Amino acid sequence: MTTRRGFVTGCSAAVAAYAGANVNTLAFGAPGDTSRDVIVSIFLRGGIDGLNLIMPTAGADRGHYEAARPDIAVPVSGASSALPLGGGLGIHRAIDAFPSGEVPPATLWDLYQGGKVSLVVGTGMHTSNRSHFDSMAYMELGTPGTTSTSTGWLTRHLQTVDLPPDPTMLSLAAGNMTPTSLRGRLDSVNMSSPGSFSLNVGPWQWRDAWRVALRNLYGAANGGNTWLHTSGSEALDTIDIIELHAGGDYEPANGAIYPGGSLGSHLQTIARMIKLDLGLQVATVDFGGWDTHNGQGDDGGGYFSAHLQELARGLAAFYTDLDGAGASNYVDRVTVVVNSEFGRRLRQNADRGSDHGHGCMMMVMSGNATGGVHGVWPGLANGQLFDGADLEVTTDYRRVLSEILIRRTANPYIGDVFPSYQGYQPLGVVQGTDLTPLGPGGIFADNFESGGLGAWSASSGG
Repeated sequence: MTTRRGFVTGCSAAVAAYAGANVNTLAFGAPGDTSRDVIVSIFLRGGIDGLNLIMPTAGADRGHYEAARPDIAVPVSGASSALPLGGGLGIHRAIDAFPSGEVPPATLWDLYQGGKVSLVVGTGMHTSNRSHFDSMAYMELGTPGTTSTSTGWLTRHLQTVDLPPDPTMLSLAAGNMTPTSLRGRLDSVNMSSPGSFSLNVGPWQWRDAWRVALRNLYGAANGGNTWLHTSGSEALDTIDIIELHAGGDYEPANGAIYPGGSLGSHLQTIARMIKLDLGLQVATVDFGGWDTHNGQGDDGGGYFSAHLQELARGLAAFYTDLDGAGASNYVDRVTVVVNSEFGRRLRQNADRGSDHGHGCMMMVMSGNATGGVHGVWPGLANGQLFDGADLEVTTDYRRVLSEILIRRTANPYIGDVFPSYQGYQPLGVVQGTDLTPLGPGGIFADNFESGGLGAWSASSGG
């Protein structure tokens, strides 16, 4: 059934049909409540090598790691040595690196040391599948083992949380594609940049005339009391808001320096939309290039290091840009979660790369993060490996996401957002109030195949 907030496709078609205009995908309404966090989901497509991001630096696991990766292991001494996390673990030095001549206000390592970044080891799904496409679908749908689910986990979050009335922009997919996590959300905005989010009707000289014509088309004289007319008017209002307040050049706050490329551009776009207070609740970013089957980089350097540096610079710039900016300290109501479909094999391959694996890691960045390393390190002895080859999963990725939903968005409907997930307990990656998790209410029962999803319970585990 089409709703007013699900008007996006019809509105674009109607405007194009009646006025020959090209209007980007929109959400509609007035700015909403800002009391809950905006969730920013960054998906590292390709399967990041979590073992070269967080790795053992001491003990027996260090020996297993070096033996399995004679060329690509991150060293524990020298210029490219791992940064110490404690507990016999380290993190790749690229999170503290930046190009020559650039001096950012803070690096991701600085933010970690300040308690603004939580790291979770041994994350992933217990479903065994080394296919990129299946694994990404399982994760983004929130139903591991099932790809027929009609809605993504972020969509179900928005369907179950207590939302502000009529937000102007409820969900944003930075880029040209809507990710599977927002499947079924017809009002999600796709925006590569605010500058391209405009009413495109040909030569600029015609633009004001077309605006007047479209306002008249959706006005009272044409029966403007229907949901179609109301939504058309609100679509034009949204275009005007973005063009007026975010159509020009952007100066990041606090001297933040975003990296060049799509990641930096997309994070800037999200930061700008957050600062406009349009009621944004969720935003997504895709950052690919992690399928490092060959030439990953020896001794902590090379391609992987450079790509990781871009990610770290983007995250640090985003946090810095929102830290204390404007009348509100935005980082206190934004939670960034970084995930990937799987990790890589423990043993390097013959091309000095790493192949598809199993367990990985996650990062959570927020003004309300608790900081530090969380979860159980799985171990690298042969008997501890999954399938004798991969890092084992000791923390279901949905446990991390569930904690963010409960503690940072006050959404207790974990059984509806993650229908097959059982036994949630907070891991402690973010601060916030714990609510009693609620099981499935039957809202999405028709979306799942019978027998594929078990009953939800609040027993210990997870």
